[in-house]
Amino acid sequence: MRMPRALLALTLVAAVAGCSNIGLRNLQPPGPGPDEFSVLPVKPLTQPQDYAFLPAPTPGGSNLTDPTPTADAVVALGGNAAALNPNAAIPSSDAALVTASSRYGVPSNTRQAVDTEDAEFRRKQGRLTRLRLFKVDRYSQVYQRQALDANAQNEAARSQGIETPSAPPAQ
Repeated sequence: MRMPRALLALTLVAAVAGCSNIGLRNLQPPGPGPDEFSVLPVKPLTQPQDYAFLPAPTPGGSNLTDPTPTADAVVALGGNAAALNPNAAIPSSDAALVTASSRYGVPSNTRQAVDTEDAEFRRKQGRLTRLRLFKVDRYSQVYQRQALDANAQNEAARSQGIETPSAPPAQ
């Protein structure tokens, strides 16, 4: 009689532990190894041309050796890193694009609205799947019906005569 009670208690503990909400993505390191994302590469140190004319220090500002991955990527792709300034005026060449994209208005709370709608969608999709005994990455399960099949889309484009030169060849 002692064993069934222990088994029942163990099952109850496992069921309660499976009800925890860990979110959609269960991203944990596979072991105690180093975290490669904690290492930030910096730009090489350079010697100034003249030590008599050094720039004044800017508390809270950036260093010349601080990484700027976005600006570096823009420059590597042939763009202008100065255009990344959020306070810069919109170039006249982009005025028509900005006008067309904002013709229906630009709500100020877009991120909050999308976040609220997505939370409601996930709540509806995960009614019965919150009970789980093991940690599972549920992102693909929840958004499976909204995912595109890249190969099917590529074949659909090819069947309509659209060239897809950068896509892998059909097998």
